[in-house]
Amino acid sequence: MTGCPVSPRPPKPEARPDRVSLLRYLRLFRRDILSAQPQRLYRAWMAEFRTPFFRSYMCNQPELVDLVLKQRPDDFPKSERISEGLRPLLGNSVFLTNGEVWKRQRRIIDPAFEGGRLRDTFPAMWQAGQAAVARLQGLATGEAVEVEAHTSHAAADVIFRTLFSIPIEHEVAAEVFDQFREHQRTQPVLNLGAFVPLPRWFPRFHRRRTKQTARVIRQLITQLTTDRMLAIRAGEAPDDLATKIMTTADPETGARFDTEEMVDQVAIFFLAGHETSASALAWALYLLALYPDWQDRVADEAAVLASPVQPEFSVVKTLRVSRDVFRETLRLYPPVPMMVRENTCPEQLRDRSAPAGSQIVLSPWHLHRHERLWDRPDEFDPTRFETENGKSGLRDAYMPFSGGQRVCTGAGFAMVEGPLILSQLVRAYRFEVVTEKPPVPVAHLTVRGGDGIWLRFTKR
Repeated sequence: MTGCPVSPRPPKPEARPDRVSLLRYLRLFRRDILSAQPQRLYRAWMAEFRTPFFRSYMCNQPELVDLVLKQRPDDFPKSERISEGLRPLLGNSVFLTNGEVWKRQRRIIDPAFEGGRLRDTFPAMWQAGQAAVARLQGLATGEAVEVEAHTSHAAADVIFRTLFSIPIEHEVAAEVFDQFREHQRTQPVLNLGAFVPLPRWFPRFHRRRTKQTARVIRQLITQLTTDRMLAIRAGEAPDDLATKIMTTADPETGARFDTEEMVDQVAIFFLAGHETSASALAWALYLLALYPDWQDRVADEAAVLASPVQPEFSVVKTLRVSRDVFRETLRLYPPVPMMVRENTCPEQLRDRSAPAGSQIVLSPWHLHRHERLWDRPDEFDPTRFETENGKSGLRDAYMPFSGGQRVCTGAGFAMVEGPLILSQLVRAYRFEVVTEKPPVPVAHLTVRGGDGIWLRFTKR
């Protein structure tokens, strides 16, 4: 145990009754994954759910999570059912593929995020953070502001600057951002194919607007990718992530991504890198507003960023408080709350027999708040990771970026970007909660506030 109990607690969705009808559950699940789950899952090592069409098994026991993600990942590929709703935008991206296709994609993508590449992308992150501070100046009046929109703007700016060396104000980047926000509003968490096994020829019933926005986004990304291909051939391309990925050959085959393959990957970089960072940043700002003592500690630490001159990359190591706050935010509000795998052969999971083709659910949301794994799991305490319980939790029950061979390739990227931009914003502004508009976590593409996350802020 560390420190003293703190109040109020960070917001958490109310769990559903323990028993509901299948129809009621599907309605709740489609609206919000988190509140559709019963309270007992915060203590259970495992739970089974049966429908006429499939069986699912939620695995919270660390040994089971380790089995699926690390010991035998090839026997538990990503579920095709969950991919159904994301295909219009993400195509055949690394986020959705399995087997040899996925391994080939990772062999090409991973080198762009290794070692010194984080140092190379740091200037773009710094510039995006400074631009976010500047954009908020006119809003620092003490009036209530919905901050998720602004953290989305900042996170999208980081993606475009690091990937294509263009700011969010660039005409194509701005249009992608606008279209993506519209795509979010039309994209359900799951579509029909997630619940009912459909043959490949059967129509997927994606909403017309969902397909339309996905098509526009992919056309815009195709434009950026084609222009970059031409710049690479002319020897005029900047040394950014897009150039690195597009010029990297698969070490086993010598092949590179063609334009369509690169569009698939850029789409997931934008979705994963922008959506997840925007979610985490918004919740981190809210938590610092809820706990002003911690906000002051982050602001004091961020004094090292006071100079308008861009600091050296080494400054990241000095932002320890901000890093701990961001890490604790990812524990309480993991941007991707659940991951679904599918077993390729029959499995014995604890005392349950899971037939081949079952849906194996790994839930960072429940694992990070599990009452048998964490001390005071629903409390905000950035110092917890210094304790034995916190250290064991990090090893066994913490996976905001997944784990094993499918761990997010941008995990290190996110852990530089998040604390840096959080520090830049808190150094410039003081944030306060809007008591009449408390956020309620819901799961759409990521964990967001049901009606946004509202804060008041003023200049420091």
